[in-house]
Amino acid sequence: MLNETKQTDLFCAYYAKWVTVYKKGAVREVTLNKYRMTHQWLFKLVPELKICDLNRITYQQILNDYASYHERQTTMDFHHQLKGAVLDAVDEGLIERDPTRKAIIKGKAPRAKKIRYINQFELHTLLTTLNLYSEVNWDWFILLIAKTGMRFSEALAITPKDFDFAHQTLSIDKTWDYKGDGGFLPTKNRSSVRKIQIDWQTVVQFTELVKKLPAEKPIFASGKVYNSTANDILARYCKKAKIPVISIHGLRHTHASLLMFAGVSIASVARRLGHASMTTTQKTYLHIIQELENKDVDLVMRSLSGLN
Repeated sequence: MLNETKQTDLFCAYYAKWVTVYKKGAVREVTLNKYRMTHQWLFKLVPELKICDLNRITYQQILNDYASYHERQTTMDFHHQLKGAVLDAVDEGLIERDPTRKAIIKGKAPRAKKIRYINQFELHTLLTTLNLYSEVNWDWFILLIAKTGMRFSEALAITPKDFDFAHQTLSIDKTWDYKGDGGFLPTKNRSSVRKIQIDWQTVVQFTELVKKLPAEKPIFASGKVYNSTANDILARYCKKAKIPVISIHGLRHTHASLLMFAGVSIASVARRLGHASMTTTQKTYLHIIQELENKDVDLVMRSLSGLN
C-alpha cells in the first residue's frame, strides 16, 4: 500500500495507510484507537495538506493547532504518534528532511489534577465502610484492587482458578474486554503477566467467597460492565467515609504509594503492578519518590551528626 504512495498524496491519507500497515494487529485495540483518533485530528486540522508540503513550519503549525485544544502531555503523545509515520515518509523519500526535528511542544494550561491516591488511614477508613456480604458484589472488587493494585481490566478478568490459596498468590494472565463486547484479552504487556502475593486475610475471605463459583468464569464480570459504575460506587463510599474521592485506578495508585512509603523497592513495586519497566514506575510516582528522598536526606544527616 505504502509503495504506491506519491509525494502529492494527502498526508492524512498517508497516515491512515501507515496506521493500517504498521499498527493494526501489532498493538492492542485501545492503542490502535489512539492512532485512529490522531488521524481524525489530522483530517480536522490539515485535510488538504500534501506530503510534499510537510516541512518544519507546517508540522509545527499542526502541533500548535492541536495544542490549542489539549494539554501539553496530550500534545506530546500526538506528536509521538505522528512522528513514526513522518520518519517513515522521510526514509521512503517522500519528504526531503525530517520536519519533526526540534519540534516545540505546547499546550493548554493543565486542569486542576484530581486526587490520585489516599493515605493509609483514609484507605483503612474506606475499607471498613464496605459491605462485604457472602455473595460477590462491587465492594469485594474494591477490596481486591486495594489489596493487589491490579488494573481495572485485570480485576474484571479474575476467575476462582486464578487464586492459589495454598501459596497465597493471585495469577494475572489476562484482562477483560469491558470497552468492547466482553471476553478475555491478553494483558497490557508481557510484564503484566505475574503472580501477586496476597495477605492471609484476603486468602480467608476469598476462599469462602469463590468456593461455589465456576472455576474458569470471571468473578466480577457478567454482562456489560462499565468503569463508571465501579467509580460511582467507590465515590459514594469515599463520601460516606468522609475521605477524598478517588477512582478505581486511584486505588491502584494508593496501593503503590503505600508500598513505597513502607520502604518496598521500586523494582518490587514495578513487578507487583505489572509495569513494563521501572522507568514507568519512577515516572508515575515521581512525587512520592521525591518525598522519600527528602526523608532519606534527613536520615543521612541524623546519621552523620551522630558520628561526632
